[in-house]
Amino acid sequence: MPNPEPQTDESEYVTETGEVSATLWKIACVTMLGSFMSQLDSTLVNVSLDSLSHDLHASLATIQWVISGYLLALTLALPLNGWLVSRLGTKSVYIACFMAFTLTSALCGLAWSANSLIGFRILQGMSGGLLAPMAQTVIARAAGKNLARVVGYISVPVLLAPVFGPVVAGSILHFASWRWLFLINIPIGIVAIALAFRFLPNAPQETIKSPLDWLGLALLSPGLVMFLYAAGQISTPSGQIILSVSLLLIAAFVFNARKKRQRALIDIALFRNKTFSVAAITQFLTNGVIFSGQMLIPLFLMRLGGFSPTEMGWMMLPQGLGMMCANPLMGMLTQRFGTRYVSAGGALLSLLGCLPFILMAAEGIPVPVLACSLFIRGAGLSATGIPSMAAAYRSVESNVLPMATTTLNISQRIGGPTLTTLCALFLQWQIDLQTHITPSSRPYLSAFILLSVLHSLIIISAIRLPKRKD
Repeated sequence: MPNPEPQTDESEYVTETGEVSATLWKIACVTMLGSFMSQLDSTLVNVSLDSLSHDLHASLATIQWVISGYLLALTLALPLNGWLVSRLGTKSVYIACFMAFTLTSALCGLAWSANSLIGFRILQGMSGGLLAPMAQTVIARAAGKNLARVVGYISVPVLLAPVFGPVVAGSILHFASWRWLFLINIPIGIVAIALAFRFLPNAPQETIKSPLDWLGLALLSPGLVMFLYAAGQISTPSGQIILSVSLLLIAAFVFNARKKRQRALIDIALFRNKTFSVAAITQFLTNGVIFSGQMLIPLFLMRLGGFSPTEMGWMMLPQGLGMMCANPLMGMLTQRFGTRYVSAGGALLSLLGCLPFILMAAEGIPVPVLACSLFIRGAGLSATGIPSMAAAYRSVESNVLPMATTTLNISQRIGGPTLTTLCALFLQWQIDLQTHITPSSRPYLSAFILLSVLHSLIIISAIRLPKRKD
């Protein structure tokens, strides 16, 4: 697969003493904004589901599409990355995506109904899904051999986005309406676009065009959306029809992918590799459990715990801190104990962090127990995902690594909207079964049992990973 653009001359970004120049740091900061905003917006809205459901008069099963639609759009935009870059260049695509992200953020803030908000969020996710890979491409070509050093610094704010996302969202909701969760992106976007015009390098456009599997994209995108939507309407005739159509589209996508092999959107042949397929399943489940928890736990804390959005935002902080603390240890632990034991051990740890929520739903919410549980859950999920991702990349030849990267990313990210939708529909079903007006803890107790079952599935998947030590 050809590189969409030639490498930028690295000499202009290195001083005479061999140090990274100020120009490169400016480029790094501009590109970091794209990844940061995309990551931040994937967590901001989780805190506001209760407010959105109330203000827009929508059920939980409907309003959760504000999250699931965004995550699904993030995923399905990934394959467009190489195709757009090969035709327009990284700088043009990056600026266009940030413009679209800023505009769709404004539209989200002006939404007049649940359906309009969901539609605008899907458009926002499509542009946001390209910001992170675009940022990686720009900085990789500008930094050259200094990439590791530069990324080591600029990745910290990106890692902090999901950590402080709930805190920021809680603070905004304390002083203003949910609309400002989106409108706050406008001034940031304007500044980022101006900086991108000023500092991003103009890389010449490559004459070799990278192909895109348009048929695969046209089959997979509506197939997944219809499948997730039909899951909530399965008891109705229309829901059953939509489910049947979605399964036909997905089956057609698989047939098309098997036929096109490495020219397809996803190379199905990669899943014949046992290690890759197990790692992809582990990634799917891990990502799904992360976002499912980020949907369920805030609702639980606000609806049953009676905590304000600000309090709830700070209470979610330990989970992000747990992930950040575990990340730097993964290399050392995998080298010592091997992929299987670290990933399966992390999955077990995340289950142990989830189980106390079942008791808290039944008995009450002691804040110290909540904090410890979230920290353990976050550390465990981080320890599960990183080794399994490394195992997937090690299991394939270098010549298929670009396709393996796209396939693994899509498999991983689809887990978020799929399992979030599943948990939201299950929680709404349990709430609808209540015969009294006063909210009870039973629906959340049942939902956390389901979440614990999903954690258990990660353990079953992770123990099939190879034992290899790095």
